[in-house]
Amino acid sequence: MRSVRIITALLGLLTVAVGVWALLAPDSFGEFVNFPPHQHFLHDIGAFQLGIGVTLLLATIWADAISVALAGYVTAGAAHTVVHIVDAHLGGSTAQTWSIGLLSLVAAAALAIRWRVLASPRPSTPAPAGR
Repeated sequence: MRSVRIITALLGLLTVAVGVWALLAPDSFGEFVNFPPHQHFLHDIGAFQLGIGVTLLLATIWADAISVALAGYVTAGAAHTVVHIVDAHLGGSTAQTWSIGLLSLVAAAALAIRWRVLASPRPSTPAPAGR
């Protein structure tokens, strides 16, 4: 299991690095992967790669699958929202930006609720009465 955790962490780090590269230097990333020069498309790729990478990294340290999935969604959604704000001059609509941002906030709220549930002490259940 240790080797799987190490591989997962390395994949997560690599994927986060690719995401950051696509977000911060879309022209360089696009040239490297031979994609057409479209800044917003490359930013979107970066946002999603960042979310996937964070999900992989969190999976190595968190046992709760729902928390891992929600945290990855929040990461990608937040980055995607920022990309839509920064790239507003390239197209898209305000409704898209608000929708992506709102769904990211809903996921963040669900994650907060999940953490609260996981942190709360479990009520003890009485042993069944004998017959």
